[in-house]
Amino acid sequence: MAMAARGVLAMVVAVAVVWCNNVARAQTPVFACDASNATVSGYGFCDRTKSSAARAADLLGRLTLAEKVGFLVNKQAALPRLGIPAYEWWSEALHGVSYVGPGTRFSTLVPGATSFPQPILTAASFNASLFRAIGEVVSTEARAMHNVGLAGLTFWSPNINIFRDPRWGRGQETPGEDPLLASKYAVGYVTGLQDAGGGGDALKVAACCKHYTAYDVDNWKGVERYTFDAVVSQQDLDDTFQPPFKSCVIDGNVASVMCSYNKVNGKPTCADKDLLSGVIRGDWKLNGYIVSDCDSVDVLYNNQHYTKNPEDAAAITIKSGLDLNCGNFLAQHTVAAVQAGKLSESDVDRAITNNFIVLMRLGFFDGDPRKLPFGSLGPKDVCTSSNQELAREAARQGIVLLKNTGALPLSAKSIKSMAVIGPNANASFTMIGNYEGTPCKYTTPLQGLGANVATVYQPGCTNVGCSGNSLQLSAATQAAASADVTVLVVGADQSVERESLDRTSLLLPGQQPQLVSAVANASRGPVILVVMSGGPFDISFAKSSDKISAILWVGYPGEAGGAALADILFGYYNPGGRLPVTWYPASFADKVSMTDMRMRPDSSTGYPGRTYRFYTGDTVYAFGDGLSYTKFAHSLVSAPEQVAVQLAEGHACHTEHCLSVEAAGEHCGSLSFDVHLRVRNAGGMAGGHTVFLFSSPPSVHSAPAKHLLGFEKVSLEPGQAGVVAFKVDVCKDLSVVDELGNRKVALGSHTLHVGDLKHTLNLRV
Repeated sequence: MAMAARGVLAMVVAVAVVWCNNVARAQTPVFACDASNATVSGYGFCDRTKSSAARAADLLGRLTLAEKVGFLVNKQAALPRLGIPAYEWWSEALHGVSYVGPGTRFSTLVPGATSFPQPILTAASFNASLFRAIGEVVSTEARAMHNVGLAGLTFWSPNINIFRDPRWGRGQETPGEDPLLASKYAVGYVTGLQDAGGGGDALKVAACCKHYTAYDVDNWKGVERYTFDAVVSQQDLDDTFQPPFKSCVIDGNVASVMCSYNKVNGKPTCADKDLLSGVIRGDWKLNGYIVSDCDSVDVLYNNQHYTKNPEDAAAITIKSGLDLNCGNFLAQHTVAAVQAGKLSESDVDRAITNNFIVLMRLGFFDGDPRKLPFGSLGPKDVCTSSNQELAREAARQGIVLLKNTGALPLSAKSIKSMAVIGPNANASFTMIGNYEGTPCKYTTPLQGLGANVATVYQPGCTNVGCSGNSLQLSAATQAAASADVTVLVVGADQSVERESLDRTSLLLPGQQPQLVSAVANASRGPVILVVMSGGPFDISFAKSSDKISAILWVGYPGEAGGAALADILFGYYNPGGRLPVTWYPASFADKVSMTDMRMRPDSSTGYPGRTYRFYTGDTVYAFGDGLSYTKFAHSLVSAPEQVAVQLAEGHACHTEHCLSVEAAGEHCGSLSFDVHLRVRNAGGMAGGHTVFLFSSPPSVHSAPAKHLLGFEKVSLEPGQAGVVAFKVDVCKDLSVVDELGNRKVALGSHTLHVGDLKHTLNLRV
């Protein structure tokens, strides 16, 4: 996210020192409209019987222009004459309450919060109810911390950008490469964060979907996000990059959208009126505020040189629809922009009104939050045993079993010694990834495995870089040679992939491949390879090796990652995670520029396209891959073979041959059908299973080879069967985006896929 995060580690350390010495001060939450102050509580903006819009209008009328601009920035200034305290808008909750962002901090009062897996692993569960459940826990802990003055109410999460390129350092923060999965994750997590219960417009906390839009290059071979111009066709924009944001706003009713650093087709996103006022506010009807990524307004002036002077930068962003500036640029230059006639005061009024209304929906102007709904929450509600168990369950559901020749599950009783080897074998901080908070506790892979069997630990490398003389082969191979089973935990950490750092290679870092091969060759018993990372790697050598019995990908699994891994390896839990991204061969990184934003392949130049929807090359592992300790069988119960599209009498397609019809209009009203599938657990172990429904549309408008229509998670005992139903809305689910960015329903033969099962459906006029 933030430009300020360039120095985020230094900032966190400095902040911790100051705030830990101010625990007593941190026990009083910030709020306006103190009921004990008769003058303040009598203002119209404090009247809870009025609408948020009316209260915001009353507050607006009491402000001077100089005061108004103080409400345009994240460090909202105090206004003592109206009883309004300073407020920090910037808090983070990517996968738990985070200390990244000055609005939230930990102290002896609340020393940690539940740290869930990074979103890329949670998404691998393909469990929409889990997405929401995690959001509910995070918002409960956030409110609990707010009530003791340790957290804000506005959280700039989740990150729902499409994981378009496997080298992207921030892919770990996202739900993966598929627009439908990202959309369902966004809606689930946002709803969990925001839902205050009891209906109405109130918010538990305010979520923010970021980074809008086509943002997925951080720093690749010197190309930086601050100056990168994402050249994107309208087709790719509307087909791939926009759907998660559209769902987040329309279906999730998110309180905020954050515009990104980069340009899109020559315009900075935070200065693009069509993207902000036109799409987010106009087409999607955002009920909330639009915020810039941190210092984005400064970036478009000082780095991108998009305007000639700072007043123009302030004017163009506010007039384009920006309401809040993370940073101080608008506080410094907006008054001058108004005085110069570049911006009207009414534009400023519109922006801060949107901000005021969100704070009112959060109860910030309702007096002491400890006397309001959620007021009983406090330190006792953070890091509860049930919250920590959900973190463990989320990791279990997300972990993906990629290879198993029969070695798994392990029998703890038959193992006298286990070698636990690798630079991530005893990882703690690495497990929680970036945008992290202090976790309740850590269970490392070594600790999780050691709770079940006797272990011998050798790191193999001093760090994940595993370069030069950091490789410690001798001790690692000796441990493997004398153990009954060897578990190798390798992969990445934030030194390899993170914000402001994209990868250039898809191979395991440094000499990790040599470590894996040497240990596997020396091992006396089965070798289990565990890859801990956000992005994919080319591990073809391990996939094809007879010496490696099993491979698992564990993402960055959160505070309970080691316990979850042990649960799966020893068969206490049946793995059911599926890959949310394509794992490409290493040659992809050599042949394809990360800055090429095209999703669709180009056979004339050999460009292979991107993501499972369009990629035409070989894969190491495919989107949706994942094994179980049992077998699941699918059979079709019912699905139509033909669906008629009823067009109006004068429609052109009655008299001429049409390849597609518009995915809007009266013919879309009730154009849907059901697909019923029978799923049976044909193996000997209970387990969870994700049922994917894909469609391969006719080859029109450069349509995807296949795309995901829906997914459902089922849990079945051995021999048990269940029916999974999908309702398919033809115009929404079977449509494709044409070359001009319009949604069209392709006429002709659509093939529906579920596993190896295929069903042909004909759409006709």
